[in-house]
Amino acid sequence: MDRITVGWINGFIGMVIFSGSLPATRVAVMQFDPVFLTVVRAAIAGMLALALLLLLKQKRPPAGDVMSLVIVGAGVVVGFPLLTALALQHVTSAHSIVFIGLLPLATAFFGVIRGGERPRPAIWLFSGLGSLLVAGFALSQGSDLSPVGDLLMLAAVLVCGLGYAEGAKLSRQLGGWQVICWALVLSLPLMAIVAVITMPPTFAGIGAPALIGLGYVSLFSMLIGFVFWYRGLSEGGIAAVGQLQLLQPFFGLALAATLLREPVSPGMVFVTLAVILCVFGAKRFAR
Repeated sequence: MDRITVGWINGFIGMVIFSGSLPATRVAVMQFDPVFLTVVRAAIAGMLALALLLLLKQKRPPAGDVMSLVIVGAGVVVGFPLLTALALQHVTSAHSIVFIGLLPLATAFFGVIRGGERPRPAIWLFSGLGSLLVAGFALSQGSDLSPVGDLLMLAAVLVCGLGYAEGAKLSRQLGGWQVICWALVLSLPLMAIVAVITMPPTFAGIGAPALIGLGYVSLFSMLIGFVFWYRGLSEGGIAAVGQLQLLQPFFGLALAATLLREPVSPGMVFVTLAVILCVFGAKRFAR
């Protein structure tokens, strides 16, 4: 099996793992405080990342890369998990997954700012159309409308796009999985302290589904998924394998419907498909 094929397989596995993040967070946040959930998942993943770096005897990153690692950590270790956990107190995971369709566009936007990429003007046409579709969907929900939840999800997509773009740029020097591991390790001291401060007095009333959700977002969403994802990007190419993100909303909606029994309306499916088509068009005209 050639290297590019292996890259696509790794990228696909990473995308599927990420697809379960929002449903798992939705389950966990029903019984865990969003701040505690955010910091404890990062602390657990950070300890595992530290052990992995020590076991494989990885060299410390150069001082010039520390700020970029801080940006990665702020985006994907703290920002996205916290904002989505807060948003999922107001909206269902099925509703929030529609916003994930904008993630490749956010990544492309920050690729221009942080990575120096220069896509063709057509990409911004598709970006604007996709944003209008998402805004129109959010406004069409009537009684189910939650401006707070929607704004939190938009903010989550923006910070995650920044973290992805910064991580993709940094992976050229440090390697794929090393980026997320070092970002987790840099975040570990603060995350551990806040986890102790915000820890609930007892876990006796926490049900198994919430604990499983915490375990999933700590092990898979925060670390293992990135190992496969960044490996896929490095082996198969960032531009090519990155398009696998377009499938993530479909898998996420399927998980929300089957595991959480959340309603998935035809409108959600239509908007998700339309946003994916917009992202595909944007990628088609990107340099």
